[in-house]
Amino acid sequence: MRITGDWLERPATQSVLACLTEAGHQALLVGGCVRNALLGAQVADVDISSDARPETVTNLAEKAGFKVVPTGIDHGTVTVIASGVPHEITTFRRDVETDGRRAVVAFSDSLHDDAARRDFTMNALYAQADGTVLDPLGGLPDLQARRLRFVGEAETRIREDYLRILRFFRFHAWYGDPSEGLDPEGLAACAALSAGLETISKERIGAEMRKLLAAPDPAPSVAAMAQAGVLRQILPGADPRALAPLVHLEDGLPARWQRRLAVLGGADVAEALRLSTAERRQMAQLAQALSGPAAPAVLAWRMGAEGARDAVLAMAAMTGAPTPQGWAAEVARGAAATFPVKAADLPHLSGPALGRKLKELEQSWCDSVLRMSREQLLA
Repeated sequence: MRITGDWLERPATQSVLACLTEAGHQALLVGGCVRNALLGAQVADVDISSDARPETVTNLAEKAGFKVVPTGIDHGTVTVIASGVPHEITTFRRDVETDGRRAVVAFSDSLHDDAARRDFTMNALYAQADGTVLDPLGGLPDLQARRLRFVGEAETRIREDYLRILRFFRFHAWYGDPSEGLDPEGLAACAALSAGLETISKERIGAEMRKLLAAPDPAPSVAAMAQAGVLRQILPGADPRALAPLVHLEDGLPARWQRRLAVLGGADVAEALRLSTAERRQMAQLAQALSGPAAPAVLAWRMGAEGARDAVLAMAAMTGAPTPQGWAAEVARGAAATFPVKAADLPHLSGPALGRKLKELEQSWCDSVLRMSREQLLA
C-alpha cells in the first residue's frame, strides 16, 4: 500500500528525506501524516523517524543547506526547515523509565522499538519517501476499520503518560467509527486509571479538551468520558447531555469548542482547563448570555455575530426549545447595527449625567430590539 499527496511529493520534503537516506540512514514518515493520508484527510505536520542520532541529523541537514532547530534535542528531536516547511525528525527511541507524565528514553536502531512506544496502533504507521506504507505492529487494519486501540496493553500505555486517557477519547472523536463504541479494553483502562489525570498539568488537559471539542461530533466520545468517570475527574459538575443536541443544531456551522464547552458546564471551568485571559472573557460573556433570555440581534450587537450564534445555539440545546425563527438574519442585523445616539446629541448633559442618559437610551434601544431611531430615542 502507498500513500500519495502534494505534501509528500513537494521537493522540500523529498530533499529532507534524501539527505538522510543518501547517507545510509532510514528516514520514515510517521504518525499523523501517514494516518491522515491513508484516511484522505488533510496533512498538516510532517513527522519523520530515523535511526540517525540527533547530531547526525543536524550535521546532514545543515550540510544540505537546511535550517535546523533543536526543538526537543534531549528526546532526540530536531526540526529541519526546508523552503519554509518544518519537518520534525526524531531518532528511533525506546522508553527506559516513565512516571505518567514524562519518559526517559534511549535511542534505538530498531523500527519495532520505536513503534512499540507509540500510543495507538493507527499512529504506529510509517511510510517511505515513495509512499510505501510500513506497518510493524499491524495497525493498518485498525485504521481501515476506524478502530482506535492502544499499542500493547492499554493500562501499560496509560501509566506511561496519563494524558493518553484524554487522547483516547479525542482520537476516537476524530478518527473512530461513530457507529461503533470505543474499544472495551481501552475504555476500561481509562476508567480504572482516571485518577492519574491529577498528575497532568491543567494546560495539557485544556489543550486536549479544545482539540476534542473541535471534532466534527465529539458527543459520543464525551458521553463515554462521562460514563467512565473521566469527565468528572477533569471537569467536576460537567453534564454532557446537551452536547449531542447542540451538534445537531449546528447543522454544518464551523465547530467551536467554546460553544460546546459552554453546554458542558462544570465548576470553575476556566481554571480547570487553564484558559487564557481572552478565552476566560469569552466564556464569561457566553455564560452571562445564557443566564437569561435576550433577542439574537441584541446578543449580536453586544457580543458580535460569532458569540451570538454560540449563545443562541447553546440556549436551544440546553433548554430543548427551538431556535428563534429567523435568528440567523437577526444575528447578522445586530452585528451590523450601530447605536444611533452619540454624546453630541445631548449637549445639555455632561459627566456622570451624560453617561447615565446614554445608558438609559441604550437600554431603550435594546428593548426595541435595535429598531428605535435616533429621533425616537431623543424624543
